Amino acid sequence: MVGGKETARSASRMRPVSRKPVYEQVSDRLREFIDENGLQPGDKLMTERELAAQLGVGRSTVREAITALRAQGLVEVRHGEGIYLLKPTDDLITTLAEELVATHVDHPYIWEARQAIEVQCARLAASRAGDDDLAAMEAALELMAEEIESGQAALEGDRKFHLGVVQASHNPILIQLVAGIREAFDKTSETSLTRAGQPARSLAEHRAIYAAIAAGDPALSAERMLAHLVGTTDDLLKISGK
Repeated sequence: MVGGKETARSASRMRPVSRKPVYEQVSDRLREFIDENGLQPGDKLMTERELAAQLGVGRSTVREAITALRAQGLVEVRHGEGIYLLKPTDDLITTLAEELVATHVDHPYIWEARQAIEVQCARLAASRAGDDDLAAMEAALELMAEEIESGQAALEGDRKFHLGVVQASHNPILIQLVAGIREAFDKTSETSLTRAGQPARSLAEHRAIYAAIAAGDPALSAERMLAHLVGTTDDLLKISGK
């Protein structure tokens, strides 16, 4: 017994990885394993060999995943004993997100954060987006068009599109980070889209971003996302006089 719980080999098992990116599958399965077994800081996961066997991947892949978790301070490797959980896997990202929102930082800083995060998400989406991801972005564009047609600011369609790009990155850290600071992102979008003519401009730019992602062009996707976000930021700064 470790930390009041049985070791991992008697708990629920993890599903083997599929043909999705290995790093993503390992991350997903480890998260599921921790959640399903209710593991808490101090509890034992299992040995590297056992993890590799349950996940159906090589030990080198598991070693890389564990190294990343160690760098984040999430697990501790005790040689000869196994791998132990130091803190819940969501703690670092959730704390970072909450602190950012709590600071009530000015909009220009939020736009800078969006540029850093969403440009990379667009780049990754061009390489990783599946049919479901593309369908979600298409639906968001259709919703934006409907909202604009009815005289609305297209806030919901805009939100769904940007979230769709983030989801299509298939990077669990970026996805969780954006989820944590979504409120801050939404505030900047509202400021932008409530300006005359901006919803239609944003829709056109979103369509261009989508076309690049659908074409599988990472560089062009990133370029168009950056141009969209920078252009919006510059317009707002001119209005505010900053």
